[in-house]
Amino acid sequence: MNFNCIIKTGLVAVAAMVSLSSFSQDLIARQAPIDKKLKTVDSLALQKQIRVEQAEYPALSLYPNWNNQYVHAYGKDAVIPDNYTIDLTGFHMPTPSTKITSPFGPRWRRMHNGLDLKVNVGDTIVAAFDGKVRIVKYERRGYGKYVVIRHDNGLETVYGHLSKQLVEENQLVKAGEIIGLGGNTGRSTGSHLHFETRFLGVAINPAYMFDFPKQDIVADNYTFRKNMRTNSRRAGSHDAEIADGSVRYYKVKSGDSLSRISKRTGVSISTLCKLNRITTKSILRLNQVLRCS
Repeated sequence: MNFNCIIKTGLVAVAAMVSLSSFSQDLIARQAPIDKKLKTVDSLALQKQIRVEQAEYPALSLYPNWNNQYVHAYGKDAVIPDNYTIDLTGFHMPTPSTKITSPFGPRWRRMHNGLDLKVNVGDTIVAAFDGKVRIVKYERRGYGKYVVIRHDNGLETVYGHLSKQLVEENQLVKAGEIIGLGGNTGRSTGSHLHFETRFLGVAINPAYMFDFPKQDIVADNYTFRKNMRTNSRRAGSHDAEIADGSVRYYKVKSGDSLSRISKRTGVSISTLCKLNRITTKSILRLNQVLRCS
């Protein structure tokens, strides 16, 4: 084989490789829209499936049933996780009222599993998060006219002592949608809203999640942690040792320092550092949320 023949053979091979590369690129280019379309179809199918499950009831993977009869409907059927992070974004304050007339905690030798907020008869009460109405009932010696909503984030909220209920059981609602009017029905000594936040039947102090005076959430997420009190259900809530409504979180403001926060919350600097995994030299960020108990 002479030199010219070798060159010619090489050029043919290179041309073939270039042609094959171009063909491959064309295939990839043609396949890309198909892949994108398939992903879109998959995404739409997934969204449809999620809507179907939510239509059955929100937080389907957490709750053992959908019951329109009882607020505490789970008992031993509920498998309570050791830890669960609850997304609080997308919230809406249930009332613009900022006055807490009775905190969460022991009261009159029994557990008060929610917060009482001062509202007048006829004041608008709205859903705190997106969800589905589970119960619309009347309880003469308890909640009075009340509504229970289960939310997509796993929480259930209870709205008690209403003068009027404006939703129906199994109705889907959005955060901020009107669900009733403030009142003085049931076991009540004055017009107010009894507001509860529950996770799988376990009552959580709403003050851990909602800052009513500031009409805001305490943080974007709340981490539920199971303990022995949760299993016994005797206290009616986890973290019952601080169920008196004392400060549990603190949002850093302009000019704050650890010593200043320590004085405001009554929590030592060393405890603040330990709870938040920081040191005395850590730089605090504006609006950073610190755990205080």
